[in-house]
Amino acid sequence: MKQYDAILAVRKFNRFYTKYFGLLRKSLLDSDYSLSEARVLYDLAQTDSLTSKEIVKELELDPGYLSRIIKRFESMGLVSKERSKKDGRAYHVSLTKEGKRQAKLMADRANDDLAEKMDKLSPNNLATLTASLNHIEQTFQSSSNQIPAPIIRSHRAGDIGWIISEHGKYYSEHHSFNEGFEALVAKIAADFINDYDPELEHCWIAELNGKNVGSIMLVWENETTARLRLLYVSPDAQGYGLGKQLVSECIAFARNAGYSQIELWTNKVLETACHIYEKSGFELIGEDTHEDFGGPQVGQTWRLAL
Repeated sequence: MKQYDAILAVRKFNRFYTKYFGLLRKSLLDSDYSLSEARVLYDLAQTDSLTSKEIVKELELDPGYLSRIIKRFESMGLVSKERSKKDGRAYHVSLTKEGKRQAKLMADRANDDLAEKMDKLSPNNLATLTASLNHIEQTFQSSSNQIPAPIIRSHRAGDIGWIISEHGKYYSEHHSFNEGFEALVAKIAADFINDYDPELEHCWIAELNGKNVGSIMLVWENETTARLRLLYVSPDAQGYGLGKQLVSECIAFARNAGYSQIELWTNKVLETACHIYEKSGFELIGEDTHEDFGGPQVGQTWRLAL
């Protein structure tokens, strides 16, 4: 295919996409927010706080335009600002209680809008759609000078077996965990498949260049509590911030599902994971000692109030 024909095809798709999803309207999803404002709300909802510089870098927004958005959000009581202790010129921006409510409302509207549009698609068509979207993203990334960006997607056939295998190999080689750990992972994975409720539970897979490199699960514990399980990022995919992104996906899903808190159990020796949990707002609420995976270990329970 000639480049000009591809250009026409992409432009045609863009016209269809923007019309189909109503992106040219002044407001998004019959809300009070533009597309850019909704994206700022979404990004702030994924973490405790962000500086304006971080938001500008992530969304590639004009700093002046972002400043006007933040001022509007302040006047609406959606965000608060706190001067950075490390850099007096910077402010950390975080959502207020009303801001979190609005972010959840927008996420619910977006999910409902997509669910309505996809309601008539068969499982095979949904799988084809997801694969095509991932392929488009990877195609443009591979042809640019940018570092290939990972993709986070929902699990599909074969992924659960991969999770068990990767956990077993990695934790045996790097932390000397015995087969008891792999057996635990296999049980968690089997329970997830057998009891899977897509309204309350989810599994995410991180891909890099078409290869699985990370995973995480969120499962039902009780009516108020979700449990985060099986966070993993392969050594060759570290440095992309995947651990934080996977945890953020869990937090956003848990909020949308109506949970009031997330709990997790891990081991103190897994310092990188513990650091991610702490940065994501989790609090260490208890420790225990055990020898379930071979040598003595210190288990830790962490909790995040939503």
